[in-house]
Amino acid sequence: ACFRLLCSLLIPALFLSGILCVCLFVLLWGIRLWIQQRKKQLSSVGKDGKQPLVVAFFHPYCNAGGGGERVLWCAIRALQKKYKNTTCVVYTGDRDVTGEDIIAGALRRFNIKLSHPVKFVFLEKRYLVEAALYPYFTLLGQSLGSVLLGWEALLKCVPDVYIDSMGYAFTLPLFKYIGGCRVGCYVHYPTISTDMLSVVRNQDTRFNNAAFITNSPLFSKFKLVYYYLFAFLYGLVGSCSDVVMVNSSWTLNHILSLWRSAACTSIVYPPCDVQTFLDIPLEEEKSVTEYSIVSVSQFRPEKDHPLQIRAFAKLLEKKRPVERPPLKLILIGGCRNQQDEERVNNLRRLCEELGVGEDVAFRINIPFGELKQHLAEATIGLHTMWNEHFGIGVVECMAAGTVILAHNSGGPKLDIVVPYEGRITGFLAENEDGYAETMAHILSLSPEQRLEIRENARQSVHRFSDQHFEETFLLSVEPLFK
Repeated sequence: ACFRLLCSLLIPALFLSGILCVCLFVLLWGIRLWIQQRKKQLSSVGKDGKQPLVVAFFHPYCNAGGGGERVLWCAIRALQKKYKNTTCVVYTGDRDVTGEDIIAGALRRFNIKLSHPVKFVFLEKRYLVEAALYPYFTLLGQSLGSVLLGWEALLKCVPDVYIDSMGYAFTLPLFKYIGGCRVGCYVHYPTISTDMLSVVRNQDTRFNNAAFITNSPLFSKFKLVYYYLFAFLYGLVGSCSDVVMVNSSWTLNHILSLWRSAACTSIVYPPCDVQTFLDIPLEEEKSVTEYSIVSVSQFRPEKDHPLQIRAFAKLLEKKRPVERPPLKLILIGGCRNQQDEERVNNLRRLCEELGVGEDVAFRINIPFGELKQHLAEATIGLHTMWNEHFGIGVVECMAAGTVILAHNSGGPKLDIVVPYEGRITGFLAENEDGYAETMAHILSLSPEQRLEIRENARQSVHRFSDQHFEETFLLSVEPLFK
């Protein structure tokens, strides 16, 4: 009797599920046909009578001025050089500026000049991908928000080739299966990683794992289940990509474990403006009146500026003023919004609390020329982000001729601060004591020893040049243009 009751309930349920699946498939196919029809209506013919290939980049913060934006503009420049009958489109949420302002900003900040105009599609719903909108379940909220933002982008412009250049992997199936596009992506860092899973599993308190969760075994288990489910979804959407480019060995390892798309995945090191910094003359130090330690990174929580300040304070405790020239820590970075500005104010307060307020200088949103000058004068380049996916700032410091001290993890450990032809190129550390001790060690070296390390570092960074990026990028995206 129970078996008959179960069958009587199960068969209609399966039948209903089948009907719903068919209806959903028909609906999605209908939307796809409508999108394709819309594409034909919006398409235009070029001067040569041919219809240009439309390549769209999804980059909602294209005017931010960080390393990700440098990748975007170098990628567009490379495509414009190779594929003449191509129209490049950028989906952006920067509605407070014009397209001309954005292009001028790329020239001013990165010295990148494009050979052809770029079409900008301005999106109104960028707030849907803002972390502040999702105090809880942030990863899932931002990812679902990116799908809605991607839908707005798709309605406004249907491209032939779609490239997500900012890490919104959940938009990939939307453009591939609904938009009918060939899709690629450039992954700066995975939205979720096995390292994040281990942080939750080990109940470690970090900026993305609050203390109230680490203190509760129940909350930690719940978050771990949530992370595993999200990682599964992330793997599904990522595997939709026809071409996957990653910026480092660290990112490659995580993406391969999550997306399982080894055949179409390759490392494309981000373009660092190494030549501009290599132009700084590399000279042996003369009599030094002041040593400067320079940090270059946006004022975001994961960059861990408090670690830099605390390590610097410990360094000053270890070395009395009579033993050395004065030391100065210069924190250079960009502030994107009010949250970043509040973060800087908190860092200033930390400096005062530790008694190093007069020894630490903040340089916010400074022009490139000033950045170059600070790096030219610096003795040590400082970087403290745990598991930095790559580390453009680390490369720039090495190219400029500073002795780099970076975090012993991620891109700096695996790709950048590695021996060059068997010779040392810089130093790595993990905690306050390690940073303070290593800075003291660097300052204790003779000028000749420091010069040798700086020369090694400079020779090693050529593999991160614009030219090398263009070659590997064009080779990687070739399947999208066949």
